[in-house]
Amino acid sequence: MAENNKKLSRKEFFRVGGSTVAGLTILGVAGNHLYKMIAHPERAFYGEEQGVAVDKTAPLPSPYRKVAAYKTRGAIAAFEFYGDVIYIASECKVLCYNLLGEEQKSFVAEDIIRDIAIYEDKIYLLHPTKIAVYSLSAERIGGWEACSFESDYCQMTVFGGGVFVTDAANKNICKYTLDGAFRCFIDSPEGFIVPSYSFGITNIEGVVYCSNPGRHKVESYTAEGDFIASFGQTGNAEGSFSGCCNPVHLTSTASGDIITSEKGLPRISCYGRDGKFHATLLSRDALGVGHDAREVRVIGDRMIVAGGDVVSIFQYDAKFAEATACGSCEKDCPLKRGINI
Repeated sequence: MAENNKKLSRKEFFRVGGSTVAGLTILGVAGNHLYKMIAHPERAFYGEEQGVAVDKTAPLPSPYRKVAAYKTRGAIAAFEFYGDVIYIASECKVLCYNLLGEEQKSFVAEDIIRDIAIYEDKIYLLHPTKIAVYSLSAERIGGWEACSFESDYCQMTVFGGGVFVTDAANKNICKYTLDGAFRCFIDSPEGFIVPSYSFGITNIEGVVYCSNPGRHKVESYTAEGDFIASFGQTGNAEGSFSGCCNPVHLTSTASGDIITSEKGLPRISCYGRDGKFHATLLSRDALGVGHDAREVRVIGDRMIVAGGDVVSIFQYDAKFAEATACGSCEKDCPLKRGINI
């Protein structure tokens, strides 16, 4: 756990980047290419459609079948489930849909939304430098400003242990109580490397899991901020994390397994809490074109996957799974109670 007085300004965050910008300007790098290198480095260095240097792998089968999909009214920044409603953050709005894709209601937030979480009938919206809290009826009931100078918040997870927020600028995790009292900064013992907004975080039974994207790892911490363990390795093969910064998103299954989502070569994979790789659940071929990571949530025997302005619903298909590691896995996973044809 880091010292509570640690602060890092945006100027310091971009010091190395500023030197890079100056050098690249001298070399004549075009402005739009330079933007890609900062915002999406994997596109600039590895190509628009590849995300890694070379993708020569054969198409991978996926054990899940897409059973439904619908478009939303705006690009999806983040989403969350609560009951049978999908709450979608899109720019400065929250759009609420049922599982059939029918919009139920919406409300406008006060700033750009980076992430959304729902806990104990409260909606937590993460903005770049603050957190806002709303009731399920869309009434603003609280909120607070970032505790650190010039923070640039990325993702968050909320549970009884508090509100945990990843900060891409300061390269740490900020812990707050549920009502916004600052508790501590959490630093990685190896140091967080955050080249882009790929700083995922989730919780499983009181343990916080976050990505260390530049190191291609997933790390775990106690609710008090103490480091527990890490797993992950660099590579293109299944069970590895590729590109400049992965994984991007983290979530979990009802049985406590960790689900990771990657960009560059988009894929959604399953790991045990001990870091053991189980299977690729959705390969790039199943997810479709593009290089961006998809955010994913698990509800019962369904995987809900969001990318662009589309929500897709996948279910396990025993026939599809025959040629995959997921099909031979003996774990009693609720996701495998899907389509069995």
